[in-house]
Amino acid sequence: SVWSELYNDDADRCRILFTLNTVGAGRLTTMLWETRPPTPHSVEPRPWISEQETAATHLERNLQEIDAMCASGLIAARVQVLVCEPIPGVWTDWMDSMLPNCGGKADPMKVKEGSSAKVEERASPVQVVVTANAKTAEVCHDLKSGFMEQRMQELTLSPPYLTDENVDLKTFNPAEKNTHPDLVSSDDHDLYVALKWSTLITIRSVNAFLQASADLAIAATSAKSELSKEEQEDGVTVVLSSDASSPFLIPSFVRVSYVSEENNKVAKWRMHGDFFHPAAWEICKDSFDMSWIPGSLSGSGGVTDACHGEKECGQWWVYFAEEQMPTTPEIYANEVTAPLVQGGSNYIYMLTERQRQEVVKVKVCLHAAGDDKTKKEQCGDFPQGVIPLGDMESFLMNFTPNTALGKKHSSNRFPGYSRAEERELDRAKVKERKQLKDQEDIEKALFDYTIYPAALFHKDATIKAARARDFAITGAKRDPEAIGPQKVKSGYYDVTITKPRQSQWAWCQAISRKGLCTLYADYFRSFVDDRCLESCGMRKNWSKVERVTDEL
Repeated sequence: SVWSELYNDDADRCRILFTLNTVGAGRLTTMLWETRPPTPHSVEPRPWISEQETAATHLERNLQEIDAMCASGLIAARVQVLVCEPIPGVWTDWMDSMLPNCGGKADPMKVKEGSSAKVEERASPVQVVVTANAKTAEVCHDLKSGFMEQRMQELTLSPPYLTDENVDLKTFNPAEKNTHPDLVSSDDHDLYVALKWSTLITIRSVNAFLQASADLAIAATSAKSELSKEEQEDGVTVVLSSDASSPFLIPSFVRVSYVSEENNKVAKWRMHGDFFHPAAWEICKDSFDMSWIPGSLSGSGGVTDACHGEKECGQWWVYFAEEQMPTTPEIYANEVTAPLVQGGSNYIYMLTERQRQEVVKVKVCLHAAGDDKTKKEQCGDFPQGVIPLGDMESFLMNFTPNTALGKKHSSNRFPGYSRAEERELDRAKVKERKQLKDQEDIEKALFDYTIYPAALFHKDATIKAARARDFAITGAKRDPEAIGPQKVKSGYYDVTITKPRQSQWAWCQAISRKGLCTLYADYFRSFVDDRCLESCGMRKNWSKVERVTDEL
């Protein structure tokens, strides 16, 4: 098979398909493919190139990350590069040479007997797919058209209606792919990763997605399927099951960028003068809610139950309540081709084979229903995007050109749109109180631009979850005049000057931010050490509030 030709070992690797959307990739104002790529396996030093000058640097970084995954011996990767028109062969040769550990051309200086076979004569981990024809090429190049986003979804899912209009809903098998056998995407894979050239993929994000998917899968198969009275009333507990009515959740991603020197200065005030904090611009604090999912902890050895029936064992999840809102032109592309996952992104998403099959079932049903609204309602909902709180940073994907921040959103298309009226009232109060008199630039920075630092995202999500649990525990006994948490609090964030946090909380928070809660899941989910359970998002009731009497 092609797999055995690319990987000359008998290791049981995870097969991953990377589908790369290259529309808009260029060198300054010139399309990337009209320039020359770097020389494959060159040894001479390269001239310095700025991060905004050419997409080749970002494409190279992505290919290096994918090659590192193959070098681990755990992953077998193939890359499908989507273009609007045929590209020069030198680019195909260069991309192939960037993946030597995935079966691409190896550096002749590092191997004893290098193969002299050309890319056209042997199996290659890279496949270039021209997605448009002469009539649709212009539409394909239009970043507002959503054309390539649609093609990317079709290649990732390979639904049967692409080749057969009359699909029998009762007998069709979502596991079977009828797309052209020459397409790499027609082969069987364990994981599908779809991304735009400007998004940086990492082995950390792949590992985090697989762990989170296993967590959700085990939660749906766990014994507990009914909510207790207390859980029904707390407003945050969500129980998954194998029933059709159960929520279909898929871990999703948010793009982040850095404030660089070349960005609009409006952004810099929001970052307190620090250029090196990653920040999102497609979401804000009103874009998500928090949910506790019982039993959503998978142990080692596949999808296994790590809770073993223990009460109040599970994990906190960020639950997207709004769609992500990019700036122009991507916002218009999203309106034409909606993301596969509600609250997810069109520019970086992943699907396991099982998740792909479930999405295909919904897509086929909607295609068969046509314009019949009654039939469409019976097809079920599209999956909902979630992120595990304890491994949030692994789902924040770097936008490599770093030019996203400081751009104004289109009118009525901005994060927090579900609470637009409240935002306008807040702005009116600021004007009424003259808090920002003669400081219009700062007012615009606060209300007209969205810059949501990753650290603030983590804090807001944690505080939302802790407060929701605090309200559920106090219930009717809650003191209406008290300020702040009354029964439970966040051990890391809920601190005061008179009672600062212990050093242990800082260590645990650093563990969470670096993705170690997932990397060392076997240890943290063994529950032999519970010191970092809260920071890893695995403690339902957070920390108890200890009242300190005033001795003065």
